[in-house]
Amino acid sequence: MLRHLVFAFSFSICLIVAPQLVAQESHLWHVGLAKTIITPREPMWMSGYANRDKPAEGKVHDLWAKAIALQDAGGKRSVLVTMDLVGIAKDLSDDICADVQKQHGLDRSAIMLTVSHTHCGPVVGNNLITMYNLDAKQQKLVDDYAKELRERLVALVGDALKDLRPAQLTWGNGQATFATNRRNNVETNVPKLRDLGQLKGPVDHEVPVLCIREPGGKVRGIVFGYSCHATVLQFYQWCGDYPGFAQLELEKRYPGAIALFHAGCGADQNPLPRRTVELAEKYGGKLADAVERVLQAPMTPVAPALKTVYECIDLPFGDLPTRDKIVQDTMNKNVYIALRAKKLLGELEKDRSLRQTYPYPVQTWQIGDLTWIALGGEVVVDYSLRLKKELGKVWVTGYANDVMAYIPSLRVLKEGGYEGETAMIYYGQPCAWGPRVEEMIVETVHRQVVMLRD
Repeated sequence: MLRHLVFAFSFSICLIVAPQLVAQESHLWHVGLAKTIITPREPMWMSGYANRDKPAEGKVHDLWAKAIALQDAGGKRSVLVTMDLVGIAKDLSDDICADVQKQHGLDRSAIMLTVSHTHCGPVVGNNLITMYNLDAKQQKLVDDYAKELRERLVALVGDALKDLRPAQLTWGNGQATFATNRRNNVETNVPKLRDLGQLKGPVDHEVPVLCIREPGGKVRGIVFGYSCHATVLQFYQWCGDYPGFAQLELEKRYPGAIALFHAGCGADQNPLPRRTVELAEKYGGKLADAVERVLQAPMTPVAPALKTVYECIDLPFGDLPTRDKIVQDTMNKNVYIALRAKKLLGELEKDRSLRQTYPYPVQTWQIGDLTWIALGGEVVVDYSLRLKKELGKVWVTGYANDVMAYIPSLRVLKEGGYEGETAMIYYGQPCAWGPRVEEMIVETVHRQVVMLRD
């Protein structure tokens, strides 16, 4: 009889406690984290700089791909993938996302692929392909690496989804000041100008931080960003540059945690001075310090509610070259102009005309009351400054989903130069963007944000 009473009492306690546990868990996120090494297995061509003339010769540290899967209280899921790579082209990005959708059941809007833009990573598929005239052996290595990367990233997403467990999310913004506007400051003069407080040009020194903690408070994951080129280093060693060192430092300070870096709108920003491993480590340490200051201060809790949207808009090019001009360019003494011309001639032969627009990706996530915008390409700083001013509490990531070209603001487009026009050569694009590039992107972001915030 006593045994039956004990059982009944225990059962009644379970009936009382279980709903409380379920209710408590329903107020939490479920978060999964995973990472995998993506350092090439054998020496192959490096990306980032046009003057590369040989394959990589070793490594400073490994390159990583990392994933964080989020699941809100209603069961909606999304996944962010970060990569220590210079870029990713549309065809590879589309293939990866299609595989993730098929194998893991995620909506396309819920998949965000980002790169750190380190210039000490490999050539990836068709990204920046007209920057290099590869022989058959090196081209095969590039193709094989892209194929393996696709498989690894799809598996990585699966690993993150398998790791889903209750977690608390908080966010905050810090600051790091080493990014310098490279269009407005001569590199050799930067140290002196910085000391005098005379650096010119717009910058975005904000460091957005998303912290994932276990219910007990231990840090499991750190997602952080910064708007600055990863161009401290220019040699033949695999390296994540300053973002790689920042991630390593944070994972050292928070044992067992995974640190994920995403690049902001830093297309016209450089870490200056540069060119040494010591400086890359120094900037990585400064960025890690900025993140840690945020983590040690009160942070804003993120309610477990998730909304996502993704679309490609037809972003128009400017004045397209004629066929005669393209044929003429195939004989140009500038090897990069000639390589682009041969690529464009191939498009003409296949499609009989050049495309007048490009399918440009714009993505927005609403995570609780935090709005996170992801833009494709190498986006200049004007975009993040404008969107933060117009939309308030937003994060703006560049180099997301497809790195097809530089994305100038109207100001930079009118000024011209590398970010405004000539970089299009190395990306194999036919010409500069049309004058509505900024307004079309900003209008799309506004529409997406309004839709998700309603």
